[in-house]
Amino acid sequence: MNHHIYLRNGVVYLPTMGMMGKGFYRGVEPVAVVSVENTEALRQALKATMARGNPAVPQPQRRDDWPPPVVLQYARVKSWSAFERGIQFWTLTKENIFRIRGQKKQPDRMWRDDPEQTITFPPGASVENVIDRTIAILQDAARK
Repeated sequence: MNHHIYLRNGVVYLPTMGMMGKGFYRGVEPVAVVSVENTEALRQALKATMARGNPAVPQPQRRDDWPPPVVLQYARVKSWSAFERGIQFWTLTKENIFRIRGQKKQPDRMWRDDPEQTITFPPGASVENVIDRTIAILQDAARK
């Protein structure tokens, strides 16, 4: 399981992350868009996004075949670089255990896991506990 969570201007964007191959994902429809302040709507959006999992999607074969990132239309921006300005970004994964990893933009312009923002849940942690912690992280980040 792999999900991307973006916070931009008080709005949380949760694209469905389609799996193109082992370990390769891209955002696809549906996309949940929720105010970070609306705790219950955020809880429902996270539950629904996690329940959808990572559906199989085709991998574009040529660079020109790649569609623009699905979140751009929801954020009403024209480019990924415009969307990136001011975002905070986390991944929520589960291989055997749940992990929330804050992402940090590197000098090479790539996003990578920030060890200082990584939360590893104990084995058997419930989806509800993971969602509660995710909401707390998002709301805290929005306040700062």
